[in-house]
Amino acid sequence: MHELGIVMHVIKQVEAVAEENKVEKVTALNMEVGEVSSIVPDLFRDCFDWAKKKTKFMRDTQLNLIVLEAVSYCNNCKRTYKTSEYAKICPYCGNSDTYLVTGNEMNIKDIEVK
Repeated sequence: MHELGIVMHVIKQVEAVAEENKVEKVTALNMEVGEVSSIVPDLFRDCFDWAKKKTKFMRDTQLNLIVLEAVSYCNNCKRTYKTSEYAKICPYCGNSDTYLVTGNEMNIKDIEVK
């Protein structure tokens, strides 16, 4: 379960921003997680709920995960398609010369503070 390591890294970043900006507390953390990012949202939430209890600014923080759809691009026919449905093979032309455009990222979208 690598989610815990990622949660700890995210919390460290958010705590540093909170400290730097002299906020009272972080009320919400909004994160974008790609559909094929290898992050399991339920495990991430569980790890976050456990880890936030050990923080200075984030004890009551609400985590909002926004799952971003995985989209691939076909170099052959120049079209995009849903990666989760068709994987590496383009559904339009059958070519495998494709690459992932979105869906593998994990970003802190914004932080709500008090």
